Amino acid sequence: MNIDMIEAAAKRIDGKARRTPLLSSPFLDEIAGRRVLVKPECLQHTGSFKFRGAWSALSALDPDIRAKGVIAFSSGNHAQGVALAAREHGTTAVIVMPSDAPELKINNTKALGAEVILYDRATEDRDEIGARLAGERGLTLIKPFDEPLVVAGQGTTGLEIAQQAAELGVTQAEVLVPCGGGGLTSGIALALEAKAPGMKVHPVEPEGFDDVARSLKSGKIEQNPATTGSICDAIITPSPGVVPFPILQRLCGAGLVVPDDDCLRAMAEAFTRLKIVTEPGGASALAAALFHGETLQSDTVIVVASGGNVDAALFSQALAKYGK
Repeated sequence: MNIDMIEAAAKRIDGKARRTPLLSSPFLDEIAGRRVLVKPECLQHTGSFKFRGAWSALSALDPDIRAKGVIAFSSGNHAQGVALAAREHGTTAVIVMPSDAPELKINNTKALGAEVILYDRATEDRDEIGARLAGERGLTLIKPFDEPLVVAGQGTTGLEIAQQAAELGVTQAEVLVPCGGGGLTSGIALALEAKAPGMKVHPVEPEGFDDVARSLKSGKIEQNPATTGSICDAIITPSPGVVPFPILQRLCGAGLVVPDDDCLRAMAEAFTRLKIVTEPGGASALAAALFHGETLQSDTVIVVASGGNVDAALFSQALAKYGK
């Protein structure tokens, strides 16, 4: 993985992915006690940054291979990104999704033309299911974070952050990124190393699923004891990816961990102050900036709001509990 791969991905997704803005609010600054800039990837196609990596990977495939179809496993955001990218490339997609994924994500993935296969994430292995189906049907597996072409696509978010921050005169900042397997976090870290070396990336995870934070502390890949039990479904993974982890080790600062309830609070603040809809996992980095910033050193923090695919009932719960 290197910056050349990210810049190549940026050329392939140019005109396909949205260049999301950097948003700000004096109200968020007051809560955080520092300047807060929010990169709303919830406004990206399919409602999350995952479209970037999906398009990057599919667009790089040999056309004959791509025509046979692709397969992916995902709790919903990678699923939708791959489904749309496959449709736009005129090919088919099979998506292996956990049965407890939000209904909105399952329905949207189907609506984008993908075949959805549900599994029990507590008793079944999605990697095994994906590999088996890929072999049986001759499909190309597009992994959600353990694929360099996907990481390169996610890294285009970092290229935009560097450019947009420079336009605002910001060269020193801490960048908080919701983190599951580490594809987005590592891609952004690589991009900022090359384009904005004054910025330090921190992964953010929900309590009880802080495998990346623990792995960064121990120096080796750690596993989560459970695979369910948080509303932050988008960033629950068993462990950091093999491809992202060395990048996270080399470039990232300590991981931050936030409780689910603070993600609901952050969702309400994002809606009230920025008029954007975020899902719990997508709001985790904003939760860290607003309510858990005591370990941060910079006067400016840049937050990635990584996704907005939330069921109406859960979003209503966040607004009812914490909305102004």
